[in-house]
Amino acid sequence: MSVLIEPGVKKQQPQRDKGLTQTPLLKIWVPWMNCNLNRRRGSSVPQFCNSPTMIVMVGLPARGKTYISKKLTRYLNWIGVPTKVFNVGQYRRQAVKTYKNFEFFKPDNEEAMRIRKACAAAALKDVATYFSKEQGQVAVFDATNTTRERRALILNFAKERGYKVFFVESICEDPDIIEENIKQVKFGSPDYADREYDDAMEDFVQRIDCYRASYQPIDDEKDRKLSYIKIFDVGCRYLVNRVQDHIQSRIVYYLMNIHVTPRSIYLSRHGESELNLLGRIGGDSELSPRGHKYANALATFIKNQNIRDLKVWTSHMRRTIQTAETLGVAYEQWKALNEIDAGVCEEMTYEEIQEHHPEEFALRDQDKYRYRYPKGESYEDLVHRLEPVIMELERQENVLVVCHQAVMRCLLAYFLDKPADELPYLRCPLHTVLKLTPIAYGCKVESFYLNIEAVNTHREKPVNVEVNRNTEEALKTVPDHI
Repeated sequence: MSVLIEPGVKKQQPQRDKGLTQTPLLKIWVPWMNCNLNRRRGSSVPQFCNSPTMIVMVGLPARGKTYISKKLTRYLNWIGVPTKVFNVGQYRRQAVKTYKNFEFFKPDNEEAMRIRKACAAAALKDVATYFSKEQGQVAVFDATNTTRERRALILNFAKERGYKVFFVESICEDPDIIEENIKQVKFGSPDYADREYDDAMEDFVQRIDCYRASYQPIDDEKDRKLSYIKIFDVGCRYLVNRVQDHIQSRIVYYLMNIHVTPRSIYLSRHGESELNLLGRIGGDSELSPRGHKYANALATFIKNQNIRDLKVWTSHMRRTIQTAETLGVAYEQWKALNEIDAGVCEEMTYEEIQEHHPEEFALRDQDKYRYRYPKGESYEDLVHRLEPVIMELERQENVLVVCHQAVMRCLLAYFLDKPADELPYLRCPLHTVLKLTPIAYGCKVESFYLNIEAVNTHREKPVNVEVNRNTEEALKTVPDHI
């Protein structure tokens, strides 16, 4: 749950006040003895027992099917469900090197129809390979699939192999939305690389008409036994039918939260903290003098951006709250945005962790994403904790998130589609604002360093990650601190 704080309102934080006499809860941990270290520590690689799922897109061209496919794939991979897009248009471009005009898509063009069917068959074959040999869990079959015949073929293919099928139909008749889709997406397509704007627009409209002539939408009566969601006019209305399992319910929830309204998301870590100066991880310290300077610089930067209806989110920790206070606007505190819990290693330096828990230090370097601190969290845990934040970010427009290094890495990995092994090593320096602007099939990133010096807290993965390495090798990439 988030808490709204108005500027100037004193926050009640009795457990944070200096001079508190209550003894803080100590996290006591005793290593297991005589056991396999590699099995003892860290969360496991996810294992799936459900049948693989095919998400089958349906709809006329320029209805946002590929946009939905890529966005949904990015989300599922981020939460740990191995997912891949199979775009039949790419198969067609490989088979037919040069696109001439819309006549290729006419229903009575027998040669072109043969090629298109062969491309769909090749994509389905690759889906089967992905599930059987690459341990994939979800495949997004991105094509128009506008006829009942084509959808029946896909259903038979899936039934023979024991796959579940969930259809996503995008329906849109708003001419302004369609025109904007064509502008943003299709003119970046290789099909129209050397075409003039008006010529390309005319050709693509005729291409849509070719599909429209044979388009058979999913029928609420005839297809009532199918699992599907219909999305009308980019999210104005939804129709959901026969959701089969947990994966499909999460897909529906996600699709009902995304929107295409132009907006920007600003990510910033808190200002430099007192524990940052000492090289100590975690904790709940206050800002350093340079951290306070950054808070003021951030307020000036945000004011100069002239952001409409900006919302500001922080964690429950003092360093993010102090950073947001200078903005002079209402802000929300999210417990989900708190820094990764380092467990028994809270407020320790890397040197101290190596001295007292050298095996743990090595195991974390071996798999930083899944490693869980004793009595604490892993990056994998943090991703699941942040899922509600991502959902709300997708629902909102302009938001500034003032957070922490591990949290910012997780959020950034979602928007930039970074894999789990890269996520814990993304660079998120102090006193730098990242502006993320979603675009057609991805996210534009702008970085703004606000010219206030700060310590470096980024540690690269060392070359030697073995448990029996010496101290010098273990600490080779530890950043400098006081």
